[in-house]
Amino acid sequence: MSEHRAAVRHHTLRTGLVEFDNGTGAIVSVPCTIRDVSGTGARLQLNSSAWVPEQFVVIFSSGLRKDCRLAWRKERLIGGAFADGYASEDEQAAMMTADEQARHRLGIGARVKAARQARGYTEAQLAERIGVTPGFLAQAERGEADIALYQLMHIADLLMVGLDGLVAGPVPEDVDAV
Repeated sequence: MSEHRAAVRHHTLRTGLVEFDNGTGAIVSVPCTIRDVSGTGARLQLNSSAWVPEQFVVIFSSGLRKDCRLAWRKERLIGGAFADGYASEDEQAAMMTADEQARHRLGIGARVKAARQARGYTEAQLAERIGVTPGFLAQAERGEADIALYQLMHIADLLMVGLDGLVAGPVPEDVDAV
């Protein structure tokens, strides 16, 4: 599986634009639905059957513009890989709504808590090992605080789980949706 296909996707359903030069120097803007995004690209559903070249720009409703290359196409669905590689944390935040970010944070927290409990750690024990306060870890497990990537990597190592499982695995059933 390519690195772009393996990246964690965040489901969104919002409008955006695909913009490109049509080969004559004119800029064409095609409305689309941004179905999901990841740190490496986006899956877009075009609102028309317009031809899209190998290079284009995705414009998010936040105004964020990301240069893309066409990764795949299936009828009106296209996969766009970000030309500059990975989107920064700020760019990724601009790609998701506040509700989507909250659901993502809640899911990560719930998976961390489930993994911590499965390995028999208390909040205080895990917090001490990753260098945070027990209060911060409790907030993070409730989805009220962001856990930095380096801390998630450390947690995954300590609890002997995959980082991808903490970030995008199934959410335990007893977690309330935001």
